[in-house]
Amino acid sequence: MAIWKKTTSVKLMNDHMLGTMCEHVGLQITELGDDYIKATMPVDHRTRQYMGIMHGGAYVVLAETIGSLGANLCCPEGFYVVGLEVNANHVRAGKPPYVTGITRPLHIGTSTTVWETKIYDVEDNLLSVSRLTTMILKNKS
Repeated sequence: MAIWKKTTSVKLMNDHMLGTMCEHVGLQITELGDDYIKATMPVDHRTRQYMGIMHGGAYVVLAETIGSLGANLCCPEGFYVVGLEVNANHVRAGKPPYVTGITRPLHIGTSTTVWETKIYDVEDNLLSVSRLTTMILKNKS
């Protein structure tokens, strides 16, 4: 059974990222499961650091983006989330052509959510683990 309280699709999530940093770095949502979101990001001139490997900040962009999407989808209508804290542990270098992130909730409360994102290379090696905490807020309008 799906955990989402709002209706969306992979296409709609990707459309919402047009014109944002996500589009600039090539982040693409690829799958929406009952309790997870999966996305890819290329390891190229936009996301590499000077040694030719994935920039640590790019891992965090991927993790915070898909974790925030998940958190927002878990809010009832009339509510949204903002990030409170994000951390990441990078355990292996990301190399071309791309990385894949999968986020799942660790906690969905009435005022906060916590999301864990694991990022893998094309050979399914774990590259980075991130945790995002968000606060749930009521729309003011």
